[in-house]
Amino acid sequence: MKLNTIVVLGGGPGGLYAARLLKLSHPDADVTVYEQGVPDKTFGFGVGLASRTQRNLRLADEDSLNAIVAASHPHEMSMRVGDAEVRLAHGELLAIGRATLLAVLQNYAHAAGVNLRFGERRTVADLDADLIVAADGISSATRTELAEAFGPEIIEGEGLYLWCGTEFALPSAIFTPVTTEHGTFVAHAYPYASDRSTFLIETDEQTWQRAGFDISTRETPTGETDQVSLDYLQKAFAQTLQGHRLIGNRTKWLRFRTVRCRSWHTRNVVLLGDAAHTAHYSIGSGTKLAMEDAIALDRALLEADDVDEALAAYEAERRPSVDHLQAIAERSMAWWDSFPDRMTMPVEQLMIAYMTRAGKVSVERFAESAPQVANPGLAAFAAVDVVDVPPPAKLTEWILDQALTAGEQRFVNRIAPEALRTAVGTVQIDISVRPWSNAATKLIVDLPPAATYWLTGPDHREAILDRLDIAERIRRETGAVLVVDLPAEFRADAAGAIASDRVDLVAFTS
Repeated sequence: MKLNTIVVLGGGPGGLYAARLLKLSHPDADVTVYEQGVPDKTFGFGVGLASRTQRNLRLADEDSLNAIVAASHPHEMSMRVGDAEVRLAHGELLAIGRATLLAVLQNYAHAAGVNLRFGERRTVADLDADLIVAADGISSATRTELAEAFGPEIIEGEGLYLWCGTEFALPSAIFTPVTTEHGTFVAHAYPYASDRSTFLIETDEQTWQRAGFDISTRETPTGETDQVSLDYLQKAFAQTLQGHRLIGNRTKWLRFRTVRCRSWHTRNVVLLGDAAHTAHYSIGSGTKLAMEDAIALDRALLEADDVDEALAAYEAERRPSVDHLQAIAERSMAWWDSFPDRMTMPVEQLMIAYMTRAGKVSVERFAESAPQVANPGLAAFAAVDVVDVPPPAKLTEWILDQALTAGEQRFVNRIAPEALRTAVGTVQIDISVRPWSNAATKLIVDLPPAATYWLTGPDHREAILDRLDIAERIRRETGAVLVVDLPAEFRADAAGAIASDRVDLVAFTS
């Protein structure tokens, strides 16, 4: 297919990367990026690059990836609750300043022959091009302009968060909560340069209001930083900050917006990155998704005979993985929104709950990669010595074999006896609601009193993960014993939920 003119709307990482790849693949085409901002002004602090993302970028364009890695800062990961801290060694985690990343991608786009037009706003109606790539972010004007064709759905999360930074490099990425007189705040922080770290801090709406941040948010003009909140949080996270200050960059409290679109393309216009979809920051950055979109789009255009075929192929390839990631991200977002409920757990066990929170990592896999953390966490769960924790390959059955005492009830292992299903004091519930929805809240409020709740429902994995999540809500809010039905093929998911205190017992249906 011959493309004469390609226009990219948006000069963020996804747009710049797409422009470079498209110019390299179509050297005779005129490729132009329009960015309404200017090169030396950007919003945000650091951007994380996981090992899988690095591999994908290397296969697509090794030169730019090498430059990104050279400008990045490696780090490990840790979690601290109070004075207890655990650390995970992870040599492949990198972060880079957003401004630095943009500078690298601008240079490589320019070197490929891309025209970079800064300080210029364009819309689809202004353009005449063979292909228009809309990489114009979460508030995409293109998506709004062509909303009837794209069919966007935007859902706001319940919790609130803000992005800020500090002028020193943390020794590792860290997840840590602090509780003030107003409630609990949780920081996700990581170093991205030798003298800089990102701080993302989140809380629930009630804590946010009690601290007066609803007022400070309302009184902070658009484009400015909520200094009232930063001053408060700087004191709250003084231990982690080690005497350094928090710095803002148009920093205000936000609710995360999950974007989905019925279609990602119409005519010769295609959405890329946050314009098409978002996934909660706790499972990876929008930068990762946008750059991987660019790789798939470039490949589809090389392999197809015309633009319509290429854009359909791009969406067909990317949508399943994005849908899967968004499902994982929703679980992760809900886990962090309810994080304060878990702060009584030993930090090693809490790290197990964190790693297995979205169904992406099993206990066995985590134990293989980080036995120094997983084994003490499992020992705390089972109330045994660390030396009594078996090797990873035996963990699933070992967890299921642990006894449980709950009030006056005692169970020899975590497989619920069938007689319990119809016993006096057991209430069976068929679950058909999402675990963190208003419908789930109403279901819990309306539950009849019971010693045991036995949850049933569909047998596909997403429904099972929903049941395990809603079981945790019911367990924490009622103190009852929670049993979840699930097929035997999901024994690993059952073990992870049990070891993380999401559920007490399971019943295998096949």
